[in-house]
Amino acid sequence: MKPAPSLNTPPPPTHVAIIMDGNGRWAKAKGLPRIEGHRRGADSVRSVIKCAIKYGVRYLTLYSFSSENWKRPAGEVEDLMGLLRRFLRSEIAGFLNNGIRLRVIGDRHALSPDIVKLIEESESRTADNDRLDLIVALSYGGRSEIVNAIRNICDKVAGGSLRADQIDEAEVERNLETSGIPDPDLLIRTSGEQRISNFLLWQLAYSEFVFLETLWPDFTENDFLAAIGEYQRRDRRFGATG
Repeated sequence: MKPAPSLNTPPPPTHVAIIMDGNGRWAKAKGLPRIEGHRRGADSVRSVIKCAIKYGVRYLTLYSFSSENWKRPAGEVEDLMGLLRRFLRSEIAGFLNNGIRLRVIGDRHALSPDIVKLIEESESRTADNDRLDLIVALSYGGRSEIVNAIRNICDKVAGGSLRADQIDEAEVERNLETSGIPDPDLLIRTSGEQRISNFLLWQLAYSEFVFLETLWPDFTENDFLAAIGEYQRRDRRFGATG
């Protein structure tokens, strides 16, 4: 992939979404337990947050744990939840100092009460920050999000506050967990896999996709810049002619 051109012309993406893949393979290649890959992946999360701020990205969405990831071995899930607890506790001061607003999307009912409390406290304390919106998809599934939006809309129709002929794309978007957040301009997936894995199915309709061979624990600022450079070379027509 070519190096990134100037980050001013054309401008960088407003919203970058990342499927952070390859922690387990990174650990296996080094003969380490999978949790070590996840720990190293957490360092990459810190790094990419700094990159987003440095290069003017306004929204950063990270796919950290899918609804399907609950099927993993119980020990690995427990280790991941432990990492999540430590991350939330250790990073809140940095979020406050650097103007980062934390927002978490996904099914919180599946999470432990103490994790839910940490999330709610972090969201509340950072709610007024406006330098970077960090959206973490946790226990998240794109299909479930759309189903829940449909249920909410059906409740409105049944309650008489909305007519069926008033349902449009804007109404669907208002009922998604990402309501008020612009759709991603750029999706990055690491580790060489080329699929979106039930991530932001509605929101990615016109996003540019960049797939990198880099495993997530090895993701660096250069990888971030390369992906942005590839995005800037794309001609985004949104279905129209150039």
